Amino acid sequence: MPITTPLTQLLGIKHPILLAPMDTISGSRLTRAVSEAGGFGILGGGYGDQERLEAETRQLSGFASFGIGFITWSLAKKPKLLEIALDANPQAIMLSFGDPAPFAARIRACGARLICQVQSEDMAKQALDAGADILIAQGTEAGGHGASRTTVDIVPAIVDLAAGRVPVVAAGGIADGRGLAAMMMLGASGVLIGTRFYASVEANGAEEAKQRIRDADPNDTVRGVIVDWSRSLFWPAPFTARTLVNDHIRRWTGREIELMQRAAEVTLQYAAARAAGNFEVAAVFAGEAVGLIHDIPSAAEIVERIATEAEQLLAGRRNSSVSA
Repeated sequence: MPITTPLTQLLGIKHPILLAPMDTISGSRLTRAVSEAGGFGILGGGYGDQERLEAETRQLSGFASFGIGFITWSLAKKPKLLEIALDANPQAIMLSFGDPAPFAARIRACGARLICQVQSEDMAKQALDAGADILIAQGTEAGGHGASRTTVDIVPAIVDLAAGRVPVVAAGGIADGRGLAAMMMLGASGVLIGTRFYASVEANGAEEAKQRIRDADPNDTVRGVIVDWSRSLFWPAPFTARTLVNDHIRRWTGREIELMQRAAEVTLQYAAARAAGNFEVAAVFAGEAVGLIHDIPSAAEIVERIATEAEQLLAGRRNSSVSA
């Protein structure tokens, strides 16, 4: 039987599995695929490329079940993007890394759900005060940007704080049904998954990037500032980026001050490498769940695997409890 939670009921979805809005990786194709498989796809708004957002939302025209995610501090610089997103009639808008309050009223006025990703109790309180409908409790194991608390720590803390007022979704280091089942035992209503969906057929990433995720060792990721500083992006504290380790990371680890001093030069080199698809310099954003990823299937297969495994594990626990 499919797992029913406050999250699935609120969003009207079959499985409590959400696609993380990974910058350009979570495009309209992947968003559709996850939603069509019974999860909830969230389009990545990234840093605010208006032309790209307009093109991607056109591909979702008339599609009922999807969300759009933004980096909140970046959206504040380009608030027009929110109107473009809302014109696409998403079921939800997800905001991460900043105060959602300036955007909350507009989102709710359009009938969209407000999803807020948080990394601490203070952030969760801020999101609840803004009227969040769903909280994403993100642990440091997550790929891309995040903070320092582990998933197994932050999830029950935010569940306790929310006290049943809104569903809490777990994010960070989750790539299979064991992760979904475990997070539900911690009180989560579902999971937000990025890296596992990056390594899927429908993700927008380069094939080499997907293969690097598939082939990575569990110890092959690191969190830090090198990638952002190499792009002349200076994220607000406490957020840093988790990526796969590559030659560029190894070269600049321990030399971050020198990197900042040579920012103009390094930024040009990094941009050239990214354009050329040189992933020994350009980053592959990925979380600690890489050690659980061994193939590059369709998004539908990923959703089905995770849901089925979690259903079986949770059913087995219920049966064991009855037997006991």
